[in-house]
Amino acid sequence: MENIEKRNQVWAFIVTGILILISLLYYKVNVYYMYLIVYIWFGFAYGMMLQYGRFCMASASRDLFAAGVPRMAVGILIALIFFSLVGVVLSITNMSTFHPGPLGFHELIGGVIFGIGMVLAGGCASGSLYKIGEGNGTSILSIIGIAFGQAIFVDIGGVFNKLMPQSWMDKAEATRWIPADKMTAWFDHYLAGYVFHQPQILLSETKAIKSLAGEGNIRYFIGDSLINTIIPAAIVLLLIYYFYTRKGFIKKRRKKKGSTGFSDELAGIWNIITASQRTTFMGVLIGITAGIHILAMKGMQLRFGVNNFGQLLTRMGHGVDVSITGKVFDPGYWYITTQEAQFAGWIMEKLGWNVRDNVFFGVMNGLPELWRNPALWMSIGIIFGAMVMALLKKEFKFKLPKGELIIWGLGGGLLMGVGARVALGCNIGAFFIRVAGGDPGGWLFGMGMVLGGYAGVKFFNWWTERKMAKEMEAF
Repeated sequence: MENIEKRNQVWAFIVTGILILISLLYYKVNVYYMYLIVYIWFGFAYGMMLQYGRFCMASASRDLFAAGVPRMAVGILIALIFFSLVGVVLSITNMSTFHPGPLGFHELIGGVIFGIGMVLAGGCASGSLYKIGEGNGTSILSIIGIAFGQAIFVDIGGVFNKLMPQSWMDKAEATRWIPADKMTAWFDHYLAGYVFHQPQILLSETKAIKSLAGEGNIRYFIGDSLINTIIPAAIVLLLIYYFYTRKGFIKKRRKKKGSTGFSDELAGIWNIITASQRTTFMGVLIGITAGIHILAMKGMQLRFGVNNFGQLLTRMGHGVDVSITGKVFDPGYWYITTQEAQFAGWIMEKLGWNVRDNVFFGVMNGLPELWRNPALWMSIGIIFGAMVMALLKKEFKFKLPKGELIIWGLGGGLLMGVGARVALGCNIGAFFIRVAGGDPGGWLFGMGMVLGGYAGVKFFNWWTERKMAKEMEAF
């Protein structure tokens, strides 16, 4: 046992050392790569925290709906609250890189598809990455499904274009800033004909909040944090308490005290918050870290006088990496799925598939070489960070997927990829970041994700019961 522990520690140091060496090499090549290095190490930090706290939104849905255990769901709500409070400080100091997304029912629909997929795959986008760091082979398949599902989904045209409403087609054709040779896929018409016409709302910038709180900095706290994040999160927390834990908790209190009152209700709510100190603590830490990440990226942009890493790539002579707008995918905060799509797109292009003739790669996100992709390095950092933590906790074990797990992994990942593109984000980019940032559309994706998670759990229960019945019948 002692030898295994020492071996794990050695491997943890080796993995960390590799990332340190990579970072030093990037810095030696060009100081501009400091921008990319920041992504690497925040990814590493996310990976360690996700693994330590077992943070996964698929687990939250499965635990809550299948077993009535709210631990993970509560941890996510705690993370949202703390991230939103840090976001207020960033907004007041003009150090935020956050921007709201288009608000519409596509977020709800995409959330449902994503929610089903994450339960089938056994991990959300972030959860799948950290589980790869633990050696989970099914999660590798899940990320492959996410990556290639998106890359193909955004580039298919032909008959799929005929499925688009004519109004979308007309609006897309009238979007003059998109060249005709980039308007080839159905997804291009979906974006240019529908998504780009939806409002982008930041509560602190709305007339209602400004009339309530004025033009001062207090509007960021009232609109983006209190109204958009803290109050809804508190309501969800109360609902979880009422439907999942209150009955058992109050029954125990009555048995012990003879009667209960309001103080006991408060004790019950506090009990679900502190039921797993590890998860709650990681929720607080993840929320704060996500805010510091935004601060660091804004600092990099100010230092180098840019607002996108594509500008630095162009300065270094790598203009082929960027889109026609001179950009690469550079969210400026924690994000997953788009960089995985770029990974798949890069492979497809090397195999001869023209993936730049569309809005997603050709206009919006570019297609950098893998080693020059900042957001992709963030995902790699998550895997390595989780691996280090799993090694130190003696929880690393490579597990090859077998039988149905292969189908669940690939199929669930494919659904997550499709859902992420429909909603323009995943459980992190479309839910966690947007809700905490003051974008009410994040809750639409969250509602869809919960509905999809519920449907996924019900499907799994049905499948398991059906399978067991067949096995018993055969026996």
